[in-house]
Amino acid sequence: MHVRGIVWAGTRTHAYPAMTAFTRETLGLRVVAETAGMTVYELSDGDHFEVFDADQPDGAPYFDAPVVGFLVDDVAGGAAELEAAGVELLGPVVDLGERAWVHFRAPDGHVYELAGGRRFRRAPADAPPPG
Repeated sequence: MHVRGIVWAGTRTHAYPAMTAFTRETLGLRVVAETAGMTVYELSDGDHFEVFDADQPDGAPYFDAPVVGFLVDDVAGGAAELEAAGVELLGPVVDLGERAWVHFRAPDGHVYELAGGRRFRRAPADAPPPG
């Protein structure tokens, strides 16, 4: 597995109204989706930050700390490598075609994510900078 970057972050909070106001008003992030108990923000590079209400039962209940998503070329392959290494997967790979992800619990006890798919475009690490 080759991790190419961090493309997603999320947090579950009991301070949902304050956190969403802070993210919009102070950080200036643009809302791209909002449902009861979850707000998705998109950064200028296309990465996402999601805020989940801790009181919303569908709001990623196993997120006990902020979570980051590591960009990989092959989410299913990465998940298989994690399983082979004895890492606990927190469900199957979710593959929506344009993007895919799987959550896992690392040795520190926290949840992380592998993410991939066409939605996450990154230049190879050895590519020259644009311009």
